[in-house]
Amino acid sequence: MANRRRGATDGDFSYVSRVVKYTLFLFNMIFWVIALVMVAIGVYARVSKHAETVMASLSVDPAMLLMAVGVLMFLITFCGCVGSLRENICLLQIFCVFLILIFLLQLTAGILGFIFSDKARAKVTELINDAVIHYRDDLDLQNLIDYGQREFGCCGGTAFTDWQHNVYFNCTPENRSRERCSVPYSCCLVSKDQAVINTMCGSGLQLQNFLEAAELIHTNGCIDKLVDWIHSNLFLLGGVALGLAIPQLVGIMLSQIMINQIREQIDLQNYNHRHQSDPWH
Repeated sequence: MANRRRGATDGDFSYVSRVVKYTLFLFNMIFWVIALVMVAIGVYARVSKHAETVMASLSVDPAMLLMAVGVLMFLITFCGCVGSLRENICLLQIFCVFLILIFLLQLTAGILGFIFSDKARAKVTELINDAVIHYRDDLDLQNLIDYGQREFGCCGGTAFTDWQHNVYFNCTPENRSRERCSVPYSCCLVSKDQAVINTMCGSGLQLQNFLEAAELIHTNGCIDKLVDWIHSNLFLLGGVALGLAIPQLVGIMLSQIMINQIREQIDLQNYNHRHQSDPWH
């Protein structure tokens, strides 16, 4: 190592590989831009809502979730961008540590979700029921629920009667809404050959029994449909999980390689500084 260092002092030799440096920089730059777009979309979606609904359902607001993920990704990739470009060990270590923590959290969540599937199902049920309650409070949430009910062919959390918990759809005598005892249109059975779409097909169906309601709407809840979909698409979900893990592992690997190269470069500079007055230098 000493001979190699002595021979490199006369040139511009550096242990820091340009390929590693700029690959890591471009890698982080791409995700940094994606993070900015996510934050911008989340902020736009949030400020475009009515003022009275701003604090209505923070726990189920897709815009808030998008902003939170975007801000976290922005901070992490910012450390990676600046750290790689400036060859800063501290920023690269922060970037690497955060990626390792996120990877471990994802892995732990997957394992715990598999082991404690009943508790995970109960938590999902709680989130869906909360989303049903706030259906009309948030346009983004409403569109998300409608999309899920159409795609999975379901209605409500465990059954179509879950819409009883929404203030606009419940059957209490105090409810003066036109949607009293109804379900959203996304629950309806829609035929492709239907010329005229009846958006009120779910009107009053909470007063019907399952067999009568099943002629017009999906009566099964979305939780069972979601569980069935997960069981039948395990390979697809595994591929998605792998696709999320690979960029993280690549970032960890590149940052560790560059950290080691920077440290070797610092050792080389210290060595040259200590021996710059030697006759053979």
